[in-house]
Amino acid sequence: MIPRKNNMGRVSPLLLVLLALGFFFATYNLVTMIIHNRVGRSNSTEEFDPVPKSGLSGLKASGRKFHVALTATDAPYSKWQCRIMYYWYKKMKDRAGSDMGGFTRVLHSGKPDNLMEEIPTFVVDPLPEGLDRGYIVLNRPWAFVQWLEKAPIEEEYILMAEPDHVFANPLPNLALGDHPAAFPFFYIKPSEHEKIIRKYYPEELGPVTNVDPIGNSPVIIKKSILEKIAPTWMNVSLRMKDDPETDKAFGWVLEMYGYAVASALHGVRHILRKDFMLQPPWDLEVGKRFIIHYTYGCDYNMKGELTYGKIGEWRFDKRSYLRGPPPKNLTLPPPGVPESVVRLVKMVNEATANIPGWETE
Repeated sequence: MIPRKNNMGRVSPLLLVLLALGFFFATYNLVTMIIHNRVGRSNSTEEFDPVPKSGLSGLKASGRKFHVALTATDAPYSKWQCRIMYYWYKKMKDRAGSDMGGFTRVLHSGKPDNLMEEIPTFVVDPLPEGLDRGYIVLNRPWAFVQWLEKAPIEEEYILMAEPDHVFANPLPNLALGDHPAAFPFFYIKPSEHEKIIRKYYPEELGPVTNVDPIGNSPVIIKKSILEKIAPTWMNVSLRMKDDPETDKAFGWVLEMYGYAVASALHGVRHILRKDFMLQPPWDLEVGKRFIIHYTYGCDYNMKGELTYGKIGEWRFDKRSYLRGPPPKNLTLPPPGVPESVVRLVKMVNEATANIPGWETE
């Protein structure tokens, strides 16, 4: 277990920024690889729902508040996304159908920043220097361990979210009883990595299919269950990063596999909800889905045709704004661009128009 207090382990602001920049550029390369693998796939997926619906009858499906928690750095890139995310949380929180409770930005910089008064924030320590080896996402499980141990959290459930999430519709509590709800990622495939998974999830515990095709976010989960999973998630992720074979195979989704394996080690299965989230430009319509995840770049020509892998005549890509926030009043996409992308840009524009001091942060 990592020591609870370690001032020497605090990373300098400059180093955090450099690590963040390296992570985000590497993430872009990962995204490109994922999209190449996705081309030609239909909307159907190979995953199965690990929680039989017959076992969920009679469980209460709404009216249970959940606390929204997202881990974040103090880098400019993270800050502007958190501000937009928090704006849309406030817009959706009290609408009909919402079960959103409180909100916390879990800031793993080890020190307060200039958004403390704007966004409810709980400061935790980063991992000791060098332990993440440039993989800044490893701070996420460690941040949750500290937050869960030290912070007063009134709600029984927690939504683990990320800065690049915006709430497109009021979000109900999708968890049912002790069964958390999660979004299934098509690129998390435990069965295709059985040899590696077995290093952390031995055969005597059951089939590899017990490991759900998910990451930690978005997930709505009972606080009491997350308190058990979080330390295991942290330790499994650190073990994975320390193993060259695992590190090479999982790359920049290693921490997602860490959460999936940790959940399986505790016998926790997730309800897979494809309507939990959409990801432009590949998901074309928002519909009744709840969260827009804008991790992928959106590049189009002026005919409204997607030019992924090539910078478009019109584009929106969060990585264009690594050093500071996007300007107000972004140009809307040309005719023919999917509704999901149009809706995303309009939501960004509304937030930036209404957040005080937007371009000064």
